[in-house]
Amino acid sequence: MRQSTASPPVTAFAEWRDYFALLKPRVMTLVVFTAFCAMIAAPGTLHPFIAFTGILCIAVAAGASGALNQWYEADIDALMKRTAKRPLPAGKMAAGEALAFGIALSVGSVAIMGVALNWVAAFWLAVSVLFYVLVYTVWLKRRTPQNIVIGGAAGAFPVICGWAAVTGDTPLLAWILFGIIFLWTPPHFWALALFMEADYSKAGVPMLPVTHGLRHTRIQILLYSLLLVPVTIAPAVLGLTGWAYGGTAVTLGIIFIALAIKVWRNTATLAADMAPEKQLFKFSLLYLACLFGALVADRLLLP
Repeated sequence: MRQSTASPPVTAFAEWRDYFALLKPRVMTLVVFTAFCAMIAAPGTLHPFIAFTGILCIAVAAGASGALNQWYEADIDALMKRTAKRPLPAGKMAAGEALAFGIALSVGSVAIMGVALNWVAAFWLAVSVLFYVLVYTVWLKRRTPQNIVIGGAAGAFPVICGWAAVTGDTPLLAWILFGIIFLWTPPHFWALALFMEADYSKAGVPMLPVTHGLRHTRIQILLYSLLLVPVTIAPAVLGLTGWAYGGTAVTLGIIFIALAIKVWRNTATLAADMAPEKQLFKFSLLYLACLFGALVADRLLLP
């Protein structure tokens, strides 16, 4: 695994803020939250300190994935307005520092998860890091517009880790939660890609709007939204959760599909006119957080 181009000259010593930025903290927050919800929803209990250790390992592994992603993609990050100020393209850190930082955090988080909790959770944590770095970042992102579809698994594995941390296994409900995040990822990121299409095109990243056009992307967003909502309702239908969760899933799903339809009907080609896309992108973050929050509430309401 290597970077495709050399990093720019380092003009200053890296600060703690630069290392923190490597972790992609905004992305990490949602990953950690869904994993935490899975831990609470899983049958069984953990000592609070052990549970905190498990969540910390998942957070560190997610951050390590972000650091390795930025190490590999420093060249294209430099070409995109959204990412040009990251530590590597901005010349605030040497590539070797970012690589060593990411590897150390990856190995450390997996090892501690295995020793402190169990090796099933540690295995899936390792899979999540390797999938994000090798499958998504190295193999898919620069080669296929299906990068987000297949790469969505990387963001879904942490819920498996969270569940396995408590129970040591991965039952059907855990994999349904995996499926929810997997199907949620394409409409979430493609909504972003629509109004960031010019950036991706400039960087040569084959995101769906770049390779297949805006109209096709809007159709795919609607189709994946229609696939997503039934999967979110499935736990209640199968009796794996109560209808406190199920009712929330139905309500949120109706709103999600309504917003996806607005995106599908939009014909704008300029980012400034893509209000429906921006609305769906923002709501999709709230949607996933509320859905997993409802899962926790449902678990706590069960006798």
